[in-house]
Amino acid sequence: MKAADLVDSSFGTIGRRIFWDPAIYELELERVFARSWLFVAHESQIEEPGAFVTTYMAQDSVIVARADDGAINVFLNSCPHRGNRVCFADSGKGRAFTCNYHGWAFGLDGALKKMPKMGLYKSTPGFRMEDWGLRRARVASYKGLVFATFCEEAPSLEQWLGDFRWYLDAVLDVEDGGTEFLPGGATRSVMRCNWKFPADNFVGDIYHALWTHLGGAEPTLGRHGGVIVENEGSYQVSVNGHGWEFNDSFFGNTATMGDRELLRYMRSRQEAITARLGDFRSKMWGSVASATIFPNFSFLPGYFTFRTFQPKGPTTTEIHAWTLVPKNMPDDIKDRFRRGSMRTFSPSGILEMDDGENWEHSTSANAGWVTRNQKLCYAMAPAGEVERDDLPGEVTAGQLSDANQRLFYKRWAEMMDAESWADIPTAGSDARYSEAAE
Repeated sequence: MKAADLVDSSFGTIGRRIFWDPAIYELELERVFARSWLFVAHESQIEEPGAFVTTYMAQDSVIVARADDGAINVFLNSCPHRGNRVCFADSGKGRAFTCNYHGWAFGLDGALKKMPKMGLYKSTPGFRMEDWGLRRARVASYKGLVFATFCEEAPSLEQWLGDFRWYLDAVLDVEDGGTEFLPGGATRSVMRCNWKFPADNFVGDIYHALWTHLGGAEPTLGRHGGVIVENEGSYQVSVNGHGWEFNDSFFGNTATMGDRELLRYMRSRQEAITARLGDFRSKMWGSVASATIFPNFSFLPGYFTFRTFQPKGPTTTEIHAWTLVPKNMPDDIKDRFRRGSMRTFSPSGILEMDDGENWEHSTSANAGWVTRNQKLCYAMAPAGEVERDDLPGEVTAGQLSDANQRLFYKRWAEMMDAESWADIPTAGSDARYSEAAE
């Protein structure tokens, strides 16, 4: 059976097998994650030569390191001698990575530099040091976000992101100086859910907030009714499976943090951001919104929480989350965003706990044979036509629809069924992005 047989992106049905079948999960590791550009770090985490972080590309442990020449390298965190993990630290600074099993040492570029009794290896016919470094990935950055892929056939990062970059600038390019992840590392948590449920939630599901987050949003917003979402003045946009749903509220998400100082700060920046990005994108900075960069890198404007949903099997996901802010933001405001983000979207946050419970039960409910053979409904149609040709990507009117989720799973099916990258369509050219950016 093809993945396309399980995804009806026209009417909107999804076969539940894609959330529990171990064979489908193994194929995802090969055809989705091993062929995609995956987020691995923010440049602020590895600013100086020798700085490194360890993370995952799906289930492949990797090291992200800044070399002496300033280049960022990404390579497997597994010694080619016996397969042992080379680096056990989450982050740090060093000159080399040495395997504690037999002492093989690797440079900041992943190349094999030394090992005990080097003469024994060098005298072995056919052995070459350059053949036994740590497997390196292709690396590219977009305005501070570092991505990597082990696929040589994959298009460039610019092509992968396509015109979605025009929207990304609404959080990555609001002022000179760029952005940073707030220091202190990531929060990490494990949920017993399939990775696609949280990615699906962030790519376009504001519908759940009207019910799931009713109790959590009321006390922070300070008014009866919780989150209010209207289709008027709101959109969903998708490019190559990347999706963003948003409205024109400017600080709708930020308001749910319940911190008036944050709202005052955002109001003070509104005029300058509008001058830089234009009226439309300036309102995306903190609006009621969520986004996913396919397949598993998501964020919430306004809270500025960025996270990866790392698959650890068909029914387990590890979440790594950071808070992203402009570097030039005042320190006291940065700290307020840190605390606000933790209060709402962290393992103990009043909003994330609601989501996590839903994702886990959406996964575990498929344990029954009859249940797992039913379809899921993604049939909520867009609110209407979009009468704007200045917005790049596939744009639909209104936040309350399944438009982005359908396109997310359409992209998933395309990658799952494709034998090679030549069979996978990629939309959005550099020229089109440049035209929209102007």
